[in-house]
Amino acid sequence: MDAAMVFKRLLGSLGVGSPTVDTLLDPGAVRPGGTLTGQVRLEGGQADFDIEHITLELVARVEAEHAEGESEGVVAFERFTVGGGFRLAAGRRHDVPFTVTLPWETPVTELHGQHLGIVLGVRTELAVAGARDKGDLDQLSIAPLPVQEAVLEAFGQLGFGFRSADLEYGHIAGTGQRLPFYQEIELTPAPQYAHQVNEIEVTFLANPGGVEVVLEADKRGGLFSGGHDALTRFTVGHHEFRDWTAEVDAWVRQLTERHADAHGGPYALHDHHGPHAHQDHGGHHRSGPGVGTAVAAGAAGLAVGVAGGMVAAEVVDEIGDFFEGDEEDEG
Repeated sequence: MDAAMVFKRLLGSLGVGSPTVDTLLDPGAVRPGGTLTGQVRLEGGQADFDIEHITLELVARVEAEHAEGESEGVVAFERFTVGGGFRLAAGRRHDVPFTVTLPWETPVTELHGQHLGIVLGVRTELAVAGARDKGDLDQLSIAPLPVQEAVLEAFGQLGFGFRSADLEYGHIAGTGQRLPFYQEIELTPAPQYAHQVNEIEVTFLANPGGVEVVLEADKRGGLFSGGHDALTRFTVGHHEFRDWTAEVDAWVRQLTERHADAHGGPYALHDHHGPHAHQDHGGHHRSGPGVGTAVAAGAAGLAVGVAGGMVAAEVVDEIGDFFEGDEEDEG
């Protein structure tokens, strides 16, 4: 998808002849905790206007569970003021470059260039002469951190497959979570675990020092017992070198054997550091083809039900639909 693709919108609430705004993100996906760069391009209106401020807002489509069932909505999770305090002359163009740092917990939207069905956007707010309007909307693409990719690849090596990914509103107790929502990546079980679990959900909570990996297993019921959920947590550094396939296999075995977790509440977390948790060899291990390769090949079947390049167009449409509805609600 062209990085310059934008959703250009006339700032109608500011009146006829007012400025218009495009936000152009620099090409390529950004990683959590990384820098997002680009420029806000203003086109002057029919008269001079005082631009009070230009603000970028990071937003996400999030699911929420409540007594009546599930609902979806748009959540803003970060704001940056990138410019303002100048006069835009009639008919003149003015570009405002920006460099902002994304939150470490920014969800991953793609793996090996294939969209996971997560909808993130950058919404531009322009304040002109006391009036404000959401003037532009752009799709935000986030690639995994190296350690996140290594863990997902290890799951793939073990035979797990990608089922779906979503954002859940709420907080996982006992973790360092900072955003008002968290990402769940749902995996189909590897054959050797299919008799024990229906699926495994992976949540990454990144921070400057490393990544908390929260695993939840939807465990199958036995002949004399019902199914239940088991949950546990592991902490890894950004630059640790491990045999990730063996490490993740040990995590899964520990998770599936931990019956006590299911009786300690939905967030009975245990913080486990692997045998090499304090070793930093200045690099990370890439375990080869796995979950990401399956997604890229379409073999795992994306949850959005669309293969290949059609996914991007559908995600773009979803962003527009959700954000337009959100702005009407703000009205």
